[in-house]
Amino acid sequence: MTGAVIAIAVVLIVVGGITGSVIAYFRLQRHRADAVAMASYRKLAEEAVAQQEALRGQLAELDARVKGVESLLRSVD
Repeated sequence: MTGAVIAIAVVLIVVGGITGSVIAYFRLQRHRADAVAMASYRKLAEEAVAQQEALRGQLAELDARVKGVESLLRSVD
């Protein structure tokens, strides 16, 4: 009887170890996928900020042109 209990205990320990290893592996894979997604998001955010700065520059240039046209129109009156 004692041999059977020891065999069952060994099997349970092995199965528990394998289960824990599989769970740890999938958690690691999920963590890696999250890290890749965050890196992609960070890159996208940096590109968006750069494009926003370019648009602000273009808007400032257009604002200066509109003010120039307005001043020309006022000088005609």
